[in-house]
Amino acid sequence: MTTSAAGQPLIPQPPATVAALRQAVRQIAPAALPAFTQELDQAADQSRQGSDLAPLQRFVAQWAVYVHIQRQPELAADLRRWENAAESDDAAQARQAASQIGQILDAAHEAVGLLAR
Repeated sequence: MTTSAAGQPLIPQPPATVAALRQAVRQIAPAALPAFTQELDQAADQSRQGSDLAPLQRFVAQWAVYVHIQRQPELAADLRRWENAAESDDAAQARQAASQIGQILDAAHEAVGLLAR
């Protein structure tokens, strides 16, 4: 992953297009590129089979949110910590982690224009 000044995003948020998101993933999370490609292929197949763009729209939305989070190393680290905490056997800790994960994802969806303000 490339580095940035503390608290600054590694790259600007790209447009929510397959090509722009692929390039962003290549820059900030190259290890995720095989998953990106596999999920894109699956979404394209589902869209063709159902004559419906919804699978591709979900794919773009999911990866726009992923990029939004991963381009901010501190936010990505927080999300990973909460994801690990969510696996706790302590129900209260797992609930708190789930709530924090939800807040991070909601904010990311809003930031990329997927939720109304």
